[in-house]
Amino acid sequence: MKSYTAKQVAEILQQDDPRINLRTVRYYTQIGMVPPLELVGNKRVYTDNHLHHFRAIVTLSRTGETLASIQETLKQLSMEDIEKISQQIRLVESGRIIENETLRITDDVIITISPRISAEVKQRVIDSVSQALRGENL
Repeated sequence: MKSYTAKQVAEILQQDDPRINLRTVRYYTQIGMVPPLELVGNKRVYTDNHLHHFRAIVTLSRTGETLASIQETLKQLSMEDIEKISQQIRLVESGRIIENETLRITDDVIITISPRISAEVKQRVIDSVSQALRGENL
């Protein structure tokens, strides 16, 4: 298991979101947004699981969730689910949320389409996804 200092965690996370800094890492740790630090030897360190928590926090905050609701959500999720959310960080970029159009096809299928896609292609994508969900041949 890899271990990291708070400074290393901040540097890693800044690649995902430049607004994350050492102060943010320490604050989220202090208020219990991430699990308690691991003890390695006589030092308390962050691990990859902490990185997943931080990335999940950033991902969820980009969707408009408050820190309090994110904290409650993360407490109820398995580590596997937290890791899945953390892997979606690049899909939920602030600019993309505002710029792209998000369409709900069903309760379980939501697609996001860039405004650079023509109306014709957009409609074909929607039709194709809808057909696939109904089990029709494409």
